[in-house]
Amino acid sequence: MTENKISSEHLEEVQENVNKINNVALQIGQLELQKFVLLLGGNDLQKDFGKVQKKLEEKYGKINIDLKDGSFEKIEEEKE
Repeated sequence: MTENKISSEHLEEVQENVNKINNVALQIGQLELQKFVLLLGGNDLQKDFGKVQKKLEEKYGKINIDLKDGSFEKIEEEKE
């Protein structure tokens, strides 16, 4: 009874391609994990910024701040 096998060159080629595909899948997984961590960090930054906004609004009211020099303009409330 003869064994059905592909040539060693073809086997090596298939193994290389499977390894490359697995490596890409691993890298994608690592990038997705980094993305998740960054999204969580961004969410925390948004919360912190919200606290700063609230503190500034309590002191100065509703304002638009020029980030270059710290000057600000009051935001006019719309009257109905």
